Amino acid sequence: MVWPFPVGLEWTWLLSAWAVIELVLRVVLLGVIPGNRRPNTAMAWLLAIFLVPSVGFVLFLLFGNFKLSRRRTEQQAAVNERVRQSSSGIQELGNCYEGPAWVKSAAELNKHLGSLPLVDANSVKLFPGYEDSFKAMTAAIGEAKNFVNVEFYIMSSDELTDPLLTALEEAADRGVEVRLLFDHIGTLRVKGYRQLLKRLRSGGIKWRRMLPLLPIHGQWRRPDLRNHRKIVVVDGEVAFTGSQNLVEPHYRKPKNIKSGRQWVELMAELRGPVVPTLNIVFATDWLSETDESLQHQLVLPESTSAGHIPAQVVPSGPGFSTENNLRLFNTLIYSAQERISICSPYFVPDDSLLYAITTAAQRGVEVELFVSEKGDQFLVHHAQRSYYEALLNAGVRVYLYRAPYVLHAKHFTIDDEVAVIGSSNMDMRSFSLNMEVSVMMLGADIVEQMRSVENSYREGSRELLLEDWMRRPILAKYVDNVARLTATVQ
Repeated sequence: MVWPFPVGLEWTWLLSAWAVIELVLRVVLLGVIPGNRRPNTAMAWLLAIFLVPSVGFVLFLLFGNFKLSRRRTEQQAAVNERVRQSSSGIQELGNCYEGPAWVKSAAELNKHLGSLPLVDANSVKLFPGYEDSFKAMTAAIGEAKNFVNVEFYIMSSDELTDPLLTALEEAADRGVEVRLLFDHIGTLRVKGYRQLLKRLRSGGIKWRRMLPLLPIHGQWRRPDLRNHRKIVVVDGEVAFTGSQNLVEPHYRKPKNIKSGRQWVELMAELRGPVVPTLNIVFATDWLSETDESLQHQLVLPESTSAGHIPAQVVPSGPGFSTENNLRLFNTLIYSAQERISICSPYFVPDDSLLYAITTAAQRGVEVELFVSEKGDQFLVHHAQRSYYEALLNAGVRVYLYRAPYVLHAKHFTIDDEVAVIGSSNMDMRSFSLNMEVSVMMLGADIVEQMRSVENSYREGSRELLLEDWMRRPILAKYVDNVARLTATVQ
């Protein structure tokens, strides 16, 4: 019998050739991977490739590119340029803002990065109730006359979302332009995906998957590049954004229903000149998925004054060359003089954000962080826990929102001057991989609204104390630290 595998010199030659290939691979990637990556991210990839070159290299090919396609990036750049040229049509707050200079500086930063101006005369209403926001969105859609644009990371057709979807279908039937975007992978993971597609295909709604992964149709990219935005715009006059997905509060999981686990969210209803700027973000995403321009929608309504709150939309994600949300968050936190309140369901900061928060606490600013007592994602939750010791040592007060609820709201306030709400977590995924949208709102009135929500979180939480945290089991600390390593791979 002839042995089917190489032996002797042939086998030695094959091993030697493979060793040379791996060595060359290591040397080449040593000068490639660190380019435009954080040092810790580059080190994580290089460690994987040096330890297991073939496996590490394949994973790098699948997950190492955190940028969108050239077409999408060029489209984003073109939209930004058009917005800069046409923003004179929107009444910008500009030099007449009378608040602190650091707030004006943050607004200038936002415009430089995301192209959208700070505009005055808006009204904002917050919806901390899960069903209340759905009712408000459904009512607004029911009154639509010209167009409705809807964009969510996760969508579902279930008992809670059915009235909203029905309102969209009825609007389309009466001649309203109705467009709907949902993230492909985010929605695919939720029960009832096929039923949702069947419903959409049978109605008059124009819809698309965002960042689809359909290799048989030539649609392929890094799988964890996702569109995480939540946006509803009706007639350019009223808009909604925040943390909530279009799904019932248990995310259609029997184990969540059985345990009583529900998601706690916060959405904002916006009226005024900020609404068309939020619609620009939707229009950009729609253009990326369909090549259809919505330029006809991007005009101010006749009556633009709805209140007295200045607001500015801040888009971010891999379509931009900068991490717009991270830069804004750091700028505001470093500028705080009295108080910072942060709510983030997935708190896995990079070094710059961690330093900003701990430095604020160390220089006497009151800093508090609201997170879930028990997270819904194992690795992210344990990675988050690995930061508690540094936060507590610096003087940050950490509040754990009691299980089984998942505190999924994403917002923060700075002094009595600024409130920020949106889809962005304070984690490296939201800063580098996800397409996000945030809204910066100014003034004591909106901060007071947000503080009322924060107070309700505090009442539903238990404060984590340093002495208690330091007594946690060694195995738990080990798991937290190992999970933290996964946060650096981007």
